[in-house]
Amino acid sequence: MPTPSLGDFHHVNGLSAFPDTLKNGVVAIGNFDGVHRGHRAVLNTALEIGRNMNRPVYAMTFEPHPRTVFNPASPVFRLTPEVQKAEVLKAEGLDGMLVLPFSKEFASVEASDFVADILISALSITHAVTGHDFHFGKARKGTPDYLKASGEAEGFGVTIVHPETDENAEIISSSRIRDALAAGDIALANGLLGYRWFVDAVVQHGDKRGRDLGYPTANLRFPEGCPLKHGIYAVKVSLNGKNYDGVASYGRRPTFDNGAALFEVFLFDFNGDLYGETLRVHLVSYLRGEEKFDSADALIDQMDRDSAEARAALASLRPLTELDTRLTPFG
Repeated sequence: MPTPSLGDFHHVNGLSAFPDTLKNGVVAIGNFDGVHRGHRAVLNTALEIGRNMNRPVYAMTFEPHPRTVFNPASPVFRLTPEVQKAEVLKAEGLDGMLVLPFSKEFASVEASDFVADILISALSITHAVTGHDFHFGKARKGTPDYLKASGEAEGFGVTIVHPETDENAEIISSSRIRDALAAGDIALANGLLGYRWFVDAVVQHGDKRGRDLGYPTANLRFPEGCPLKHGIYAVKVSLNGKNYDGVASYGRRPTFDNGAALFEVFLFDFNGDLYGETLRVHLVSYLRGEEKFDSADALIDQMDRDSAEARAALASLRPLTELDTRLTPFG
């Protein structure tokens, strides 16, 4: 598989495509789903070490998610699929991302072979940085202590990063962010991420009912298993290099057909055909839950109020972090 290019960022699929420019580098190892504040404690440690040593810094991650491989009946919803993860890692300042295919066979590799064949032989690492709970190899025998002992024996450095906590002293995790999305607590989800959560989706043809209501919407199918609570959201939308404010409804349209879950976005101050276009939708705030209305007129009145509330929320939008300024369109 060719290596996708993100400027000077190397998005590498598999060891055979690993470039010489990343060898002798500092590797941050983990799943990094969401690339949240806890993950970035690991990444920023790697960046600091790498810059001090004048070495390239990259993340090693795994696809599909290990929990999905071992429990395919309950796949893990990805906060940041592979391409989006690469974009966040690039924005964070890393030089690349190495994606290793994860399978039960890969999980059965001895911890000693992971170190010898991958970290040393294939990558020639100078330093490895992981979280406190990272395990690797057959029967998860590759503990943080095992990795540190291997580094001492083989001549590469190892740094283990303690868990990052939020303002309430709770550990930041991808699971907490998924739970926050499911509860409609966008403020918490975005706060734990350190940037506004975003989704890429292609605009599909719908029943065009929104046009009849005076609110023509772009209809998007979110990824399967998306836990996002049904309701109304204030959103920022990126399309072909341009940014728009908007209001969106996620749900089954109980006033009309109560069908499959659909994310419908109304872009403020936009005229044009969006069918087939890919929109990047950044969730800014949750406005209210999904409701069933007695008439189309009652729904329109509520949509007017929703639009006004969304405009107010978006008008006061400020960056959460420096990373947020690079990822969220504030223009």
